[in-house]
Amino acid sequence: MSRFLNIVPVADAVATVLRISPGLMTETVPVESVAGRILAADVTADTDIPGFDRSVVDGYAVRAADTAGAGEAIPALLHCTGWISMGRQDTKLAVGPGTCAYIPTGGVLPAGADAVVMVEYTEEAADTVLVKKAVSHSENVLLRNEDFKQGETVFSSGRRISPQDAGVLAACGCAAVTVAKKPVVGIISTGNELVPVTAVPEPGQVRDANASMLAAYLMEYGCIPRVYGIIADEREAFEAILARAVPECDVVLLSGGSSKDDRDMTAAVIATMGTVLVHGIAIAPGKPTIIGRIAEKPVFGLPGHPASAFVVLIAIVRPLLDRMLGISRPIQRTARATLTINIPSQRGREEYVRVRVEKGVATPLFGKSGLLNTLIRSDGLICIPAGSEGLEQGSMVEVILW
Repeated sequence: MSRFLNIVPVADAVATVLRISPGLMTETVPVESVAGRILAADVTADTDIPGFDRSVVDGYAVRAADTAGAGEAIPALLHCTGWISMGRQDTKLAVGPGTCAYIPTGGVLPAGADAVVMVEYTEEAADTVLVKKAVSHSENVLLRNEDFKQGETVFSSGRRISPQDAGVLAACGCAAVTVAKKPVVGIISTGNELVPVTAVPEPGQVRDANASMLAAYLMEYGCIPRVYGIIADEREAFEAILARAVPECDVVLLSGGSSKDDRDMTAAVIATMGTVLVHGIAIAPGKPTIIGRIAEKPVFGLPGHPASAFVVLIAIVRPLLDRMLGISRPIQRTARATLTINIPSQRGREEYVRVRVEKGVATPLFGKSGLLNTLIRSDGLICIPAGSEGLEQGSMVEVILW
């Protein structure tokens, strides 16, 4: 196994990831359980929405011309000819000159009416209604197909469905929705120094933080994480767990299994069982990342430090997840901020720096590479492009929010 020093640019690494990405798989789920899923097919309105002119307030259906000039001092006097019932259209009730009809919110606008006066601006006197505010044509009325026309595209594929989207889907007659199938992502932690979260570390040991962090991110992103636990740095155990995980998962993440060392076991095992495509990326942190493939399944070797692993996750692995989920736009929150100080960087590598953001100002949080506290004291990351030697104080930067 050769040394990993054949460093590739981030763009080349992402291109490799996209090239080996499994295709989009879909499934159908009930509309009430669709929130958070990624739409895999366009959705069109099966009918006009609404299918009739309807009132958006409680009040009186009127002809707008009959209310011209109406006010508190001189109200318009209209004869009430009846009440509109909810849930049906009264074909016998019509509004003519000088008349009106009571209508509840959501009621079908009767023939002849072209506006609705809110009940708050009226007063009843037997069959006479005093209208104290003029209305314009179509005021307080939702017109037929004003929301969506029959056949109109309501949602495009690649959209992450929100709870309010689910309501619109139901209004479009979608009892079941075609969505991207959640990729199953295996997480294998490697390292003789690792102990479970429940253990108290002895000198030389650390708790396995990466598995929990990766699983939480993947679950939030719309994947199904499958944690395989901690594997010792022994080739036989390593091969055994990969032989088990690869058939069960769509993607496998090896946490702590990348190294600059030519004795790196992760790269050697992947090469034996499949193919190592990339071993070293011009990214900081995360340079020794491995991209490989076993049995046509993408396999990643991530750095052991949580901050480095997370950077590789969002910069390199996330495009693969986007492709597998059919996401049209990356699900990544960002914010613009002004940089407080200069940040030097080494040209030729893409560097990610943790920052704290307060009132539109981004302050870098520098620290030793092994520190965890900057992960929780920061609000996100800023990316320094590979062709840059750094960012200057006062620069406007885009912060990738946690």
